[in-house]
Amino acid sequence: MQKVALVTGASSGIGSALCERLLQEDASLRVCLACRNMEKANATRNKLLSHFTHADISIVQIDVGKLESVLHAAEEIKMRFHRLDYLFLNAGIMVNPRISFWAFLQGIFSRRALRMLTTAEGLMSQEDRVSPDGLQEVFETNLFGHFVLIRQLEPLLCCTERPSQLVWTSSVNAHKSNFSLDDYQHSKGTEAYSSSKYATDLTSVALNNHFNKRGLYSSVVCPGVVMTNMTYEILSPFLWKLLFPILWLLRLFTPTYTLTPYNGAEAQIWLTKQKPETLDPLVKCHSCTTVFGKNYIELRKMDVSEDMAEKLYAKLLDLEKQVLERCNNLQNKK
Repeated sequence: MQKVALVTGASSGIGSALCERLLQEDASLRVCLACRNMEKANATRNKLLSHFTHADISIVQIDVGKLESVLHAAEEIKMRFHRLDYLFLNAGIMVNPRISFWAFLQGIFSRRALRMLTTAEGLMSQEDRVSPDGLQEVFETNLFGHFVLIRQLEPLLCCTERPSQLVWTSSVNAHKSNFSLDDYQHSKGTEAYSSSKYATDLTSVALNNHFNKRGLYSSVVCPGVVMTNMTYEILSPFLWKLLFPILWLLRLFTPTYTLTPYNGAEAQIWLTKQKPETLDPLVKCHSCTTVFGKNYIELRKMDVSEDMAEKLYAKLLDLEKQVLERCNNLQNKK
């Protein structure tokens, strides 16, 4: 039986490169591109088909930042597929990102220079906004929309005889210091992206606690520093091109400067070759690239507690109940 992989945010960047690499590993794999922009999705599908002419590649429209879109897409996916072997939760946003050059100048001449360059800790800030669903947009897009999608697709994912894998695109920028259970949507801070990625790590841990016995396993990856559309929102493509030789040299000190989406997808590909039941749920899989361009992965323990993971999971379930009730009420009024 053909395996099925669904990738959110598959029209560009790491998502697109991941689809290419999945088909390189297994040309018989059925790949579903779950994208917001259908024009870009069709272009990506056509590009993939030009290289893999007999591949089974489909598209489903989804905007994980809108619950109505998530629910509609979930119903369509359940009509198309009997099961999902891999669900790559890759779509994400960073709203109005800014780099503090003053923090950079202070950090680059301090003992924390390497940590700053490795994790961007203290460098980044963003302005979040409220989504049409009344939620913080970064939280909803990066985490909650995916959480609801998983819950809706449980019948396709849970099978003890044939385990399925959830693979979240997290970040080395997921810092515990930027997350609070009292403000898990991060409505009061300026580190929404970091908070959402730390919440992602916690959610993955909780999902394993609740779903492993049903044949569903969750992992988180960090693609490293990659040149994508999200990166180009921080600095212009021209400036990144000027900085590229410096970024390449930084691989001498930290291998997480993978730079290309193809390299950044290394961790996801590695996970597809593992038995999910053997993986440590408290470990994050990092894509790495040597200065000579060789890709490999590093497994690093996450700074998370299972107690906090369970508390966040309970809050997500409560929030899911609230928004689904709201959606049903709106549907009934129509």
